[in-house]
Amino acid sequence: MPGELTDFGEFVEASLPGLLRYGHALTGNPHDAADLVQTVLEKIGSRWTHVQRKTGDPLAYIRRSMANAHISRWRRVRKENLVAEIPESQPVTPPDPFEHEPLWQALRDLPPRQRAVIVLRYYEGLSEAEIAEALGVSQGTVKSQASKAIASLRVKMTPAVEEAGGRDGLEFQ
Repeated sequence: MPGELTDFGEFVEASLPGLLRYGHALTGNPHDAADLVQTVLEKIGSRWTHVQRKTGDPLAYIRRSMANAHISRWRRVRKENLVAEIPESQPVTPPDPFEHEPLWQALRDLPPRQRAVIVLRYYEGLSEAEIAEALGVSQGTVKSQASKAIASLRVKMTPAVEEAGGRDGLEFQ
């Protein structure tokens, strides 16, 4: 049984095929699986005696380490997906119907945090407390960012509204 092996080399030799299969299931391809297994085993190898003594089940510990390492890597690369073959046809991306809409252009020009606050508040319908929690900021920051964003949108949208013969400014509730 791999968990009963005291020598790290023996453990790796006995466990490697299963770890590679598990890595393949996590990553979706054998190359990333091999990299993942190697990275985790390098870290575990230097602490093998401690891992064996403290965990009780080194194989379970290594699998958990692999899952954590994979999640960390995935967060860094944000779902980069390598494929074995190039798709035959290029996907057709329909044009964005809001591409030339003045409000969408003005929203794109806002700083990221202000844009996030406006989208979460007015498009997703979240409360100030929910926005603060989602963005990891205080409710005061949410209020100030919303105020700045609305002021900026009013300035940017006033000429567009006047051109259309509408009101002098934007009204947000």
